[in-house]
Amino acid sequence: MNRTGMLTFFCGKMGAGKSTKSKALSVEKNAVLVSEDDWLAAHYPNQIHSFEDYLTFSGLIKPFVKAHVQNILQTGTNVVMDFPANTVNQRAWFKKLCSDIQCQHELIFLDLSDEQCLAQIAKRRAEQPERAQFDNETVFYHVTQFFQAPSEDEGFNVINVV
Repeated sequence: MNRTGMLTFFCGKMGAGKSTKSKALSVEKNAVLVSEDDWLAAHYPNQIHSFEDYLTFSGLIKPFVKAHVQNILQTGTNVVMDFPANTVNQRAWFKKLCSDIQCQHELIFLDLSDEQCLAQIAKRRAEQPERAQFDNETVFYHVTQFFQAPSEDEGFNVINVV
């Protein structure tokens, strides 16, 4: 029986620390890190100017990312994905990715308050001024209105981090 790698992915509001945690976990687990920001920047440089642009381009890369990640997992290699699993629909994509190849998974839920996320966003904006267009309270509240915490009936192996 072939043994697949473990897929680790994240749920958390904007600014919760998904990217920071994904980088640390990929080192800790000796896993391949697959970052949505990296894929989008490589395939659509300077083309994302709005939340709608992000949704469009994110949707375009998903079929390729899914096949790529499944191929890696099927070699027995662990993968950490820095892609959001912040809505039921986003998590359904991860569910299909895993069920297609019968791989183990863990969903890390970074359950931080709005205040904690906004503080981290302000810090990130100060450290990376080029992100100021998207790293602000207006975008945070716009994106947060779509956020859906994972529920037990979705069937994920959820690890809560507060």
